[in-house]
Amino acid sequence: MTLQCVVLAGGLGTRMLPMTEAAPKALLPVLGRPFADWQLEHLAAEGVERVTFSVGYRGDMLRNHVGDGSRYGLEVDWVDEGDQLRGTGGALRLAFDEGALDEAFFVLYGDSYLPIAMSDVEQAWRASSMPALMTVLRNNGQWDKSNVIYSAGKVVLYDKSRPAELQSQMHWIDYGLSVLTRNEIANRFKTGAVGDLADVMRDLSREGQLGAFEVHQRFYEAGSPAGLHDLEKYLSKNS
Repeated sequence: MTLQCVVLAGGLGTRMLPMTEAAPKALLPVLGRPFADWQLEHLAAEGVERVTFSVGYRGDMLRNHVGDGSRYGLEVDWVDEGDQLRGTGGALRLAFDEGALDEAFFVLYGDSYLPIAMSDVEQAWRASSMPALMTVLRNNGQWDKSNVIYSAGKVVLYDKSRPAELQSQMHWIDYGLSVLTRNEIANRFKTGAVGDLADVMRDLSREGQLGAFEVHQRFYEAGSPAGLHDLEKYLSKNS
């Protein structure tokens, strides 16, 4: 494993109120342990060596808990938006401006737990010769609203707005792990920009520049009460 993993963990966690009034989502308890512990241990087990956390809301609490990552067998560094949240795209531009991004990197959300072989995703991205790659799951509306048209190793279209005329073709969903190059962040977001990474991924798909890796195992997350329930059920059987 060679790619850095950037974890986007700056959000307010409104779906988990009132618990997130006192702590960021990444520190909410999952089977009695902070979610970040589960996520980081999983990343280390998948061969990730370097993690960069992008934090904002109550980021100091997460930083104090995780530290330099050595107890997980990881090298962890930090980019802090403070009180000026910039969205997922703006957060990555800040990481770029602070020199925190490698030439290419994984992007993962701070509430995602993904039972996936990350080395396979990296290999698929390298084989694609594209500036970005998205993992996708054939969802058919089961876990959330499907938002991807996928074909033969490429995302034909990713669009969270789900245009009505295309919904019948959107059988897949963004699984939650992507690979990006820092040049794409530098070229598509200006310094200080506020923006959504989803818009960049949509544009890349329209330009024919978004590779895809199809996953067949459902995703888990700790960002909603229902998601947390399913995650705890999964981990109680598989950890």
